[in-house]
Amino acid sequence: MHRTTAVLMGVCVATAACLYLPQLAELVGRRTLVVTLHEWSGLLLPAPFLLGLASRAFRADLSRLNRFGAHDRTWLRAALRRQPERPAGKFNAGQKLWAAWLAGAVLVMLGTGLLMWFTHLAPLVWRTGSTFVHDWLALALGIVLAGHIGMAVGDPEARRGMRTGYVRRDWAAREHGEWLD
Repeated sequence: MHRTTAVLMGVCVATAACLYLPQLAELVGRRTLVVTLHEWSGLLLPAPFLLGLASRAFRADLSRLNRFGAHDRTWLRAALRRQPERPAGKFNAGQKLWAAWLAGAVLVMLGTGLLMWFTHLAPLVWRTGSTFVHDWLALALGIVLAGHIGMAVGDPEARRGMRTGYVRRDWAAREHGEWLD
């Protein structure tokens, strides 16, 4: 699910850049194809999540992501103070906040994108507002996605865990001690 979401989000970001930046638009050309790819990848973006709901493990992870405990508040305070000791369960507080923000952002992008795509559904003022929100949220998404990718590049063990489902015990103890217990 993560990889499919990443591919769809990557297509959305790349096509948005081609639609928004004239230099890239000239390089790529074929605006109609780029628009079609952008619209359909955006429309399909919630699909991996919805399909994942069929998995008991995914639903269990959603339950973990949806709960904020005392150790999460401690983790946030430690992260803000740049302290190395940060208690975390399977997901740390930063991952929980990222998941919540991304879920909301995808829904807002989907809603504003639909208003821009189906122009006959709303008055001009709504479409203008949708374009404003869609453009600025897309910029914010691009920035936080770059940070997300940067953090993933800096943590090969976390990437291995995403790829295989297994991590080293010492890494789990250091990064997600509450979960290991």
